[in-house]
Amino acid sequence: MSTTDTTATGPPAARVRRELAYAVLLCLAGAGLAAWAVTRSWSVEVTSRGALPPGERTRTGAELLPWVSALAYVGLAGGGAVLATRGRLRRLLGVLLAGVGLAVAVGGGVGLTEAGVSRQWPALVLAGGLALAAGGAVTGWRGGGWPAMGARYERRAGPAGPGDDRPAVDRGTRDAWDALDRGEDPTVS
Repeated sequence: MSTTDTTATGPPAARVRRELAYAVLLCLAGAGLAAWAVTRSWSVEVTSRGALPPGERTRTGAELLPWVSALAYVGLAGGGAVLATRGRLRRLLGVLLAGVGLAVAVGGGVGLTEAGVSRQWPALVLAGGLALAAGGAVTGWRGGGWPAMGARYERRAGPAGPGDDRPAVDRGTRDAWDALDRGEDPTVS
């Protein structure tokens, strides 16, 4: 007699939601790590000034590679947008995020090859870019079947017609304000 362990696989709906959560977390964590690491001090330039003490100029990764921080912020916004999209648009967004993640990773790789740059911050940018790319790739591959936001977040078809006898509050915010402007109680029809 064999028993199957349903706790490991879980029901399909729970597995799909878990995939969505992991992909969004990968995107947000990777982009957030890259955005943070690119603002750290990557290099210190020391200049001699004759009899005066030497001068130091600290340069961040954002100063050396400004496009990396911009792409990291795009990755953060895209990670949040994964939740608001569905179907083909979500899959397209996943492909875009994978490309953005790879570009961020390239920026980290460029930082690693620069002379006079500390290695830990570009390495974190590289790791963040790869995490963002992985989250985007999973979204592009599996995201079409993931659940979308509920209908309560979608815009209604339009203003109520003359035959709609629901209270103005139930028809929408604009109808409720219009009823108040007319001096009517928006909670009754």
